[in-house]
Amino acid sequence: MKKIVLSLLCATLVLGAQAQWRRNVTPADTLRSIVSNSDGTTSFRIYAPKAESVGLGGDLAGLRAQFTKDDTGIWTATLPVKTDAYRYHFVVDGVRVIDPRYRLFSEITPIAMITNGEDIFWAEKDVPHGPVTQLSYKSSTTGTTRSLHIWQPAGKAAREPLPVLYLIHGAGDNDASWTSIGCANEILDNLYAEGKIQPMMVVMPHGGMDTEKFVDELVVDIMPRVAEQYRIKTGSENTALAGLSMGGLETLNCFMAHPGLFGYINVMSSGWFRSDEASRQAKTARLKEIAPTLKKTVRLLRFTMGSQEDFAYSSCQQTLKAFDEAGIKYEYSDTPGGHSWHVWHYDLRDFAPRLFK
Repeated sequence: MKKIVLSLLCATLVLGAQAQWRRNVTPADTLRSIVSNSDGTTSFRIYAPKAESVGLGGDLAGLRAQFTKDDTGIWTATLPVKTDAYRYHFVVDGVRVIDPRYRLFSEITPIAMITNGEDIFWAEKDVPHGPVTQLSYKSSTTGTTRSLHIWQPAGKAAREPLPVLYLIHGAGDNDASWTSIGCANEILDNLYAEGKIQPMMVVMPHGGMDTEKFVDELVVDIMPRVAEQYRIKTGSENTALAGLSMGGLETLNCFMAHPGLFGYINVMSSGWFRSDEASRQAKTARLKEIAPTLKKTVRLLRFTMGSQEDFAYSSCQQTLKAFDEAGIKYEYSDTPGGHSWHVWHYDLRDFAPRLFK
C-alpha cells in the first residue's frame, strides 16, 4: 500500500520547476496587497481575475470590506483601519485564501511529501534532528533588514566551531525554501545520523536580488554576521558554496569575484544565461586570471545538471567551455529530472558528504 504523508517541512518531487527562470508575468508580480493611504485609510488588494466575489476575514472581518475589481483583475477595498496589528486573510468566492503577496508566503505553503513506501533519503526519519533557526540582519547592500536560515547538526550547536556551507535557492524562492521544498534539514539530519557528513553549519541566505549585487550581500553582510553570531571555522578549507539555478549564477559570481574564499563549490542547474560573445570572452579572461588561485584553494569544483531536459543545460555547457579554455579542472554529473527539486535533492545528498574532509 502506498504511503502518502502530508508535511509542511518536506517536499514533493516537483518536476515543473521551470518557473525558476521562466513564467508568465501578471499584475500580481508588482502588487502591494496592503497600502496605507494619505487620508488615513488602508487599501487591501488581491489579484483574482476569475473570482466572482472577494471579502476580508480574520480580525478585520467585522469591517465588512466592499471589494471592487478593475480591468486587470485586481480587487481592492479601501476602509479606515485603526493603528494596530491584525490577523487577516482574503475570502475569494467563499474560500479562505492566504495573501499570496505576504512576504513569508512560501514558508506557510503546504507541501506534500509522497514517499510511495520508499525509504527515501529526504524523508523525515527517526533520527536526532538539528536545530533550524532564522537570523535577521541589516543589509548594507540593500539598505533593508533581511533574513537567512541556518541548520546545525544535532548535539553540535554552539558547542564547537564548525565549517560553513552557504547554500542558495533559485529564483522565485527565498531563504526558507531549502528547508521546506528542498528538504535540506531532513537530508542533512539523515546523513549526519548515518555518519556520512562532517559536523558543519549550513547557512541558507535569501538570494532574491540582482545576482551581481548578491556578491556583496554574501561577502560584506552575511558572512561577517554569521561569524559574529556563531562560532565558525574560517579559511577556504572550511568554507563551501553551492546554489541552484539563479543561486547557481550567484555562486559563479561569488567565487569569480573572490576566488580564494571558497574551498568547495557546487553550481547546480546553472550557467551564464544569455551571455553574448563579448561577455563570454571577458569571463573566460577572468577565469584565466584567477585560475592559479582556484588551483591552490579549491578542493572540489562541481557542476551538476538535471540532464539534457534541464533548460539550463545549454548555458551550463557553454560555461564549462570557458572553464576548459582557462584550464580549470572541475567535476560534472547529471541526474535525470530536468530543472527540478527532484534533482537538487540528489545534488545536496551527494555534495554534502564530500565537504570538509
